[in-house]
Amino acid sequence: MTTSSEKDRQSDSNGISRRNFLKAGAAFGAAMCVPPVIGNVFAQQTTTSKYDNNKQSILTQRRTLGSGKNSLNVSALGLGCMGMNYHRGSHPDKKAMIKLIHQAVEHGVTFFDTAEVYGPFTNEGIVGEAIASLKKDLEICTKFGFNYEGGISNGLNSRPERIRKVAEDSLKRLGIEAIDLFYQHRFDPEVPIEDVAGTVKDLIREGKVKHFGLCEVSAETIRRAHAVQPLTAIQSEYHLMWKEPEKDILPVCEELGIGFVPYSPINRGFLGGALNEYTKFDANNDNRASLPRFTPEAIRANTVIVELLNKFGRTRGITSSQVALAWLLMQKPWIVPIPGTTKLAHLEENLWASDITFTSDELSELTFAISKNKIVGDRYNVEQQRQVGR
Repeated sequence: MTTSSEKDRQSDSNGISRRNFLKAGAAFGAAMCVPPVIGNVFAQQTTTSKYDNNKQSILTQRRTLGSGKNSLNVSALGLGCMGMNYHRGSHPDKKAMIKLIHQAVEHGVTFFDTAEVYGPFTNEGIVGEAIASLKKDLEICTKFGFNYEGGISNGLNSRPERIRKVAEDSLKRLGIEAIDLFYQHRFDPEVPIEDVAGTVKDLIREGKVKHFGLCEVSAETIRRAHAVQPLTAIQSEYHLMWKEPEKDILPVCEELGIGFVPYSPINRGFLGGALNEYTKFDANNDNRASLPRFTPEAIRANTVIVELLNKFGRTRGITSSQVALAWLLMQKPWIVPIPGTTKLAHLEENLWASDITFTSDELSELTFAISKNKIVGDRYNVEQQRQVGR
């Protein structure tokens, strides 16, 4: 996800700050982002947004997650709301975040991602309050899968009765009649995935949930769940520094007609060039403080990746974040990244990436350049790693 205050102070190798770059480019942002070539795959698999008549719209393309009656049509980029109050250190107040969500809708975003664990509970409250006054069709996603004790998450729990309670509570906090996409946040080894899928299937039949999703699971788990209740989307980390989903997850999604939603598509702000080895993370509300990939040593070693993105983007008039997002959008037409931010300038920067594409040669050049570098540091610590990829 895109970061906040540190991001604005970071300068590229030529000494031009990212904030000044964005300000200088505001008047001609659209011109900056006109792609040299419109790739056939990208052009053929997107449709025009139903909000084209809004003159403020930046994002005009839409994509489809899932297939058949289990499909969900969404904006080509979503907004990950987690960092508005959780896991990203200091953040603006609730009113500012509600305003940002409104601005995102004005710019064409309809796909919003939250979860009960973000806070916990407070992030859903922010989203719910923000969308209450909006008279537009939006796609709201939230998640289940944890226990809570003393206001903090306390282990996994995807038992049917827990899933049902989360659904009821989330509906109230969000102020909606049905959850558009309900994900299991983390695989629970104590509950068969067939029971999880069956419970969500019942919630869909009852009209409380519209679509089913899983986060960070194996291809085998996807197949087992899909056989009970067809999945609309898989949400997992995926970006130029973490391409593991390409091995097993993207192929099974393509085979079964399931969409894919990459979270942290800018690698928790790193690919935006905002972080360096001296960046301090708030251990009380920033999970990067505990992630091996965000130690000073790892950041110093991996900065070469950001330099490559800056070099590639500079000659095309785009930022490293835009390069990273455009690369993701070009991988598959059913991929919908959900970058997060707390600032309008970064939101607009991210959304302009939907208008950027590269030739096949450019895409190969970029992918190959990144692949030549070994990534230093695991993406999760040992405890968190046990919860993913099963």
